[in-house]
Amino acid sequence: MIKAGSKAPYFEGPDQNGKTITLDDYRGKKLVLYFYPKDLTPGCTIQARDLTSNLSALAEKGYEVLGVSADSVKRHCSFIDKIGIGFSLLSDESLSVIKAYEVWGLKKFMGREYEGIKRTTFLIDEKGVVEDVIEKVKTKSHTQQILDLIEEKIK
Repeated sequence: MIKAGSKAPYFEGPDQNGKTITLDDYRGKKLVLYFYPKDLTPGCTIQARDLTSNLSALAEKGYEVLGVSADSVKRHCSFIDKIGIGFSLLSDESLSVIKAYEVWGLKKFMGREYEGIKRTTFLIDEKGVVEDVIEKVKTKSHTQQILDLIEEKIK
């Protein structure tokens, strides 16, 4: 299980523009790496809007944001265009990054069980070490959850 203090698993994949993004691109920077189930769905849209609206507050703390789902590059483009997302989205159709971060597994929704992406966020420091993991994500106030964790570390 990946937890605070673990080395962040390496990742590599195309963003919404087809440009390859890797963990190494964030060396020397702090990263909010968040995994979400599906583009253009209600909860994922709310979460992406919350993060986009608060990018400056996260940047003030030194963090960049990167979202990851199994959606295609084309679908990511539609998602970004439709709701005005202000950060990159990584396409992981092969599930390699999703599985490396251990966020693929059994889920339950409306009495149905299925395998899918568990909404999870990792805060990664400048050296590629996981600072915190948020497993119980609040889509409407996700940025505040992140900022609260950052503030706790400062105290």
